[in-house]
Amino acid sequence: MPDPPLIPGPGAAPPPRKLAARVRARWGVLPANLRGGVWFLAGAAILTVMLALIKLAGQSLHVTEILFFRQLTMVAIALPAIVHGYPLSMKTRRLDLQLTRIGVAFGAMTLGFTAVIHLPLAEVTTLGFTKTFFMTILGIVVLGEVVRARRWAAMAVGFAGALIILWPEAGPEAEHGSGIYRLASIVSACLVAVVMVLIRKLAQVDRPVTILSYQAIGVGLLMFGPMLWFWKTPTLWEAGLLVLIGAVAAAGQYINILALRAGEASALAPLDFTRLVFAGALGLAMFGEWPADRVFLGAAVIVGAALYTLHRERSAGRGASGRR
Repeated sequence: MPDPPLIPGPGAAPPPRKLAARVRARWGVLPANLRGGVWFLAGAAILTVMLALIKLAGQSLHVTEILFFRQLTMVAIALPAIVHGYPLSMKTRRLDLQLTRIGVAFGAMTLGFTAVIHLPLAEVTTLGFTKTFFMTILGIVVLGEVVRARRWAAMAVGFAGALIILWPEAGPEAEHGSGIYRLASIVSACLVAVVMVLIRKLAQVDRPVTILSYQAIGVGLLMFGPMLWFWKTPTLWEAGLLVLIGAVAAAGQYINILALRAGEASALAPLDFTRLVFAGALGLAMFGEWPADRVFLGAAVIVGAALYTLHRERSAGRGASGRR
């Protein structure tokens, strides 16, 4: 005789499906910016882990090989969603923006990840924050925004913070051309600012899987030729590391897209500075890195100026809304 079905008592935990439904329901009623903020923090942590893994792989492999397999893994991860939703999954309403984003992302990743391999994680992350000032400049050039004196001053202070970090050093570090990698990091930050503007526009008209797929496939194709030139057959450990980099990158980018769809960019942007904490902790734990004093000083200047810039942008946005 079969056992009678178990009937949960009043204090028993709900079945997994009901629990998941409750969590989704509660998540759905949260304010949009709060949901976007949670996604954004998760994405910041995940993408910082990806940078640490790239730095680890870069000790023995060329950056183009790392990036090619990163993109290849991202395509493999996205393939079921692409096939399941085809042709809608690859249908874009702005092919021009997708192609532009591919080219800009190729330059941003090549320069930025080269800097990651050769510089301390906290330092390269700090220099990456200059993208806030580049985004303000893009707003002036592309969108015709009016920037008043205080925001111009904040940008000048922010770039002064970058110059503190870029300041030539005496000693053994200067002999290894680290200044070139710092410059590459800043150029990458400029290109990342362009990519962020493009993603924001694409997220309004295309699905997340479409945005992710075009970038993964397009940058992978561009990276194929340089990868063959610098090819080195990876060991089993290195191959596993390359696959892990791609998986973590796909997760981080998808979560960032969800964040930008849920919340306002101006509300989420200040949370980006948590990456400095993540990068400092991972750099110390994995590579024994402790940034130079000038990096702490430059970070304080850049973060302070960037926060002020973001504050002024939000204030200007509220004022514009009030005048409508």
